[in-house]
Amino acid sequence: MALAGRTAMRWARLRSPCPAAAPLCLPPWLPAGPVACERLLLAAYDKEKLDMSTYPVESIRNFSIIAHVDHGKSTLADRLLEITGTIAKTDRNKQVLDKLQVERERGITVKAQSASLFYSHEGINYLLNLIDTPGHVDFSYEVSRSLSACQGVILVVDANEGIQAQTVANFYLAFEAQLAIIPVINKIDLKNADPERAEKQIEKLFDIPIDECVRISAKRGTNVEKVLQKVIEKIPPPPCNTADPLKALVFDSTFDHYRGVIANIALFGGEIQKGHKIVSAHTKKRYEVNEVGILTPNEQPTRKLYAGQVGYLIAGMKEVTEAQIGDTLFLYKQPVEPLPGFKSAKPMVFAGMYPVDQTEYNNLKSALERLTLNDSSVTVHRDSSLALGAGWRLGFLGLLHMEVFNQRLEQEYNMSVILTAPTVPYKAILSSAKLIKEYGKAEITIINPARFPDKLSVSEYLEPTVLGTIVTPHEYIGKIIALCQDRRAVQKDMLYIDEHRVMLKYLFPLNEIVVDFYDALKSLSSGYASFDYEDAGYQAADLIKMDILINGNPVEELATIIHNDKAYATGKFLCERLKDAIPRQLFEIAIQAAIGKKIIARETLKAYRKNVVAKCYGGDITRRMKLLKRQAEGKKLMRKIGNVEVPRDAFIRVLKRQTDK
Repeated sequence: MALAGRTAMRWARLRSPCPAAAPLCLPPWLPAGPVACERLLLAAYDKEKLDMSTYPVESIRNFSIIAHVDHGKSTLADRLLEITGTIAKTDRNKQVLDKLQVERERGITVKAQSASLFYSHEGINYLLNLIDTPGHVDFSYEVSRSLSACQGVILVVDANEGIQAQTVANFYLAFEAQLAIIPVINKIDLKNADPERAEKQIEKLFDIPIDECVRISAKRGTNVEKVLQKVIEKIPPPPCNTADPLKALVFDSTFDHYRGVIANIALFGGEIQKGHKIVSAHTKKRYEVNEVGILTPNEQPTRKLYAGQVGYLIAGMKEVTEAQIGDTLFLYKQPVEPLPGFKSAKPMVFAGMYPVDQTEYNNLKSALERLTLNDSSVTVHRDSSLALGAGWRLGFLGLLHMEVFNQRLEQEYNMSVILTAPTVPYKAILSSAKLIKEYGKAEITIINPARFPDKLSVSEYLEPTVLGTIVTPHEYIGKIIALCQDRRAVQKDMLYIDEHRVMLKYLFPLNEIVVDFYDALKSLSSGYASFDYEDAGYQAADLIKMDILINGNPVEELATIIHNDKAYATGKFLCERLKDAIPRQLFEIAIQAAIGKKIIARETLKAYRKNVVAKCYGGDITRRMKLLKRQAEGKKLMRKIGNVEVPRDAFIRVLKRQTDK
């Protein structure tokens, strides 16, 4: 009705007589009535839609680009988009698929983005569905999710740096998924490039013959066309059939204020078009499809999507909870066996998040729901704090993930939040029958230091561990081994990749690496070492809870759980950092670290002090003493009623062990 109304108005406006001075402005092709005009407009819009039936399953290739951070994934994606004519060739094409503001500011890929490319090879038209993935370990969940929609990967290795830790991790993700792997040596145009060494490393570590490697320069476009030809030759078409019933996997989704949820789907069977009635296997809700299309990389509506193709779908999902990533969609009254979906992400870092003003609670809740739809690896639990009010306890895959999530909240939803100090999930085996009855189990997980149980009621504390992989030039081995030992790590393996590079494997307690280990490693190795880790279960540990007191009042957000051996050093360090982070007041501030009732470290932040005796020129000493005593009494009163506010950015700043340069 709305469209008919708008069309009628437009038709009437065009049909209205023009001013006498002007010639008649009526186009000769315009029909004689509003209904006919509406039909014409709809037909023209439908004609614009792409016909995807010209791409059978045999001519479809679905692939991802995977690599370590800054090895040129997004640059290679830009060149592939240019060569296939998907985007115009200009000098401004930098990180075309990195659409988020945070990605452009930091120069890293945070969100996997897909694009459909059309390419003709040996007289056959191919549809290539490309997914550009992040390279940082904190976003490995995005990589594993993207690989579920692919049959092959392009593994990019920097000719200058060679194989890095995340290259190894991403290779094994693709290898375990049994995907075809095309090794590509990038940045061969650099002055210090050594492609032969990178090829030997690939052969030694991954058992891929040297002659299968493609040498390219993504920046200059050298040999990039050969990569497309390799994709067609090496990567198999998707194993599915259009004749099968509809089976679509939701592998990503975003929220649009006007159109609701936009789901990115990979079709594993059947076909889908506007008007189809579909059902979600997860929620059992029924929807009518409003629009389907492909991403080029912008949304391009199509008449239909067929088996083997990757695209987007809009079906009137208004609630963010309705589009679960990993869900299977099928036609109404044609149920299918749901696809296995995705293994849920395991959070490595937890932090409390609270609105700066409690009146913003509902707005922040709505923003969190929409952002977690787009980033499903974040876990959310309701929480509350005496100091900060109602909020949430969020689980992240790493500290960078946490910082990026916070930045996206500010940039995309204009929300200002307070983030507490990050912590890792500990476990406690309870010995108290009362607590076991209260929790309903003997082993509990602690994600909030405020709920850390007393040592008297616990038989054993457990801390999470990770198996870390470090790839470094051999001249830095001594420094890196010393750093790992300082972080209570146990060496598991050491392998020379070639005559210059070494791969070390260590078992780390997670809380030792989560805040600043990566920064320290980069600093020691002049930026050459790389680091990656994977979950390795729990181990017994002597853990204690340390509180930070400011003027005798505990700051709940800065309470931490640490190993007993490091309590004194950490307490002293935190007090020193807080002394620098908290602004001076007109009264003295005592900053203390405490374990239970025992104070283990203290720093005093001196008060701003006016020179009250400046006006005394000579005279009796009692006059000076009287003025100083009056000042001291005023400071004492001020300290009783004064509030000390810890700055919002202090929570992460005080935990970094490296002193700011």
